[in-house]
Amino acid sequence: MPRRPGKTGRQERAGSNQQKPGKIAQVNGRRSTRKNSFINESAARPTRAKKTAASVAKAYNPTAPERVAEILKRLDQLYPDVTCALTHKTAWELLVATILSAQSTDVRVNMVTPEIFTKYPTVQDFAKLEPQQLEPDIRSTGFFRNKSKSVVGAARRIVSDFGGKVPESMDELLTLPGVARKTANVVLGTWFRKAEGVVVDTHVLRISRRLELTKNDDPKKIEEDLMRIIPREKWILFSHQVIWHGRKLCFARSPKCADCLLENICHAEDKTWSTVDRHPAAKA
Repeated sequence: MPRRPGKTGRQERAGSNQQKPGKIAQVNGRRSTRKNSFINESAARPTRAKKTAASVAKAYNPTAPERVAEILKRLDQLYPDVTCALTHKTAWELLVATILSAQSTDVRVNMVTPEIFTKYPTVQDFAKLEPQQLEPDIRSTGFFRNKSKSVVGAARRIVSDFGGKVPESMDELLTLPGVARKTANVVLGTWFRKAEGVVVDTHVLRISRRLELTKNDDPKKIEEDLMRIIPREKWILFSHQVIWHGRKLCFARSPKCADCLLENICHAEDKTWSTVDRHPAAKA
C-alpha cells in the first residue's frame, strides 16, 4: 500500500537509498560506510587469468572416470591381447614360476622352469623333495634358499590339504607358503580367469604412481586404489598391459616417453620428454 502523508503535509521521501552519513550500506555484496560506499569492482573481483588458472587446477582429477577410461583405451591399443609372460602348462607350473619370479626376470625364470618341470613333473614330485635338493636347480633366479622352501612347502600343503590340486580361491591360496596377494592374483587371473584383485608388481607400482592412479607406495594399498577406479572386468588385462608397458617403454630409468601413446596424459615428474606440465608428486 502507498505510504500515507505525514502530518506536516509533506510526503515522506520514498526509497531507502537516502541514508544518514556514517550509516552502513551494502554495496556489491560488501559492507561500507556511506562516505566510502563506492567500491572498485575490478579490485574486488579476481582477474580472469587467475580465475582460469584456479579453476583448471581445481578441475584436474587424475582418477576421474574419464581419464581412467582414456588410459585403459590407449593401453588396449598398445597391448590388445597380452597375457602372462611366464611359461606354464598347468596351474601348479604357473604358481611355481610366479614364486621364482620374485626379484628376478621372467626371461630368467623361463630358462629355469622347463628343466625343473622335466625333472619333477608333478606337484607330488616336488612334495617329496627337501628344499636343499631344489636349490641348485633354481639358484640363478636369486634368493634360491627361501624360494626352495616356499616351492616345496607349497607342494606339500597342496598335496596334504587340497588333494594335489592348486586351490581356486584367494583365501586358500594365501595359506600356501611363499604365496602373497601378488602371486595369488597371477594364478587366479591368468589360469582360473577369476578377477579377485589387481596384480601389483614392480612395473604396476611404478607406472600407477607415474600416472597418478595412486599416491601410495605399499603394494596392498596400491591394489586397493586400483580396484576402486578400474572396472572389475579390466583387472586381469590391466595388470598384464601395465607389466608389458613397463617392459617395453616405461622403464624405471630413462623411459621412452617420446614413443609412448600415453605421453600427453602423463604428468610424471621423471619423464624424459614431455609436452605437458610435470607434477612433482607423480613419480615412481
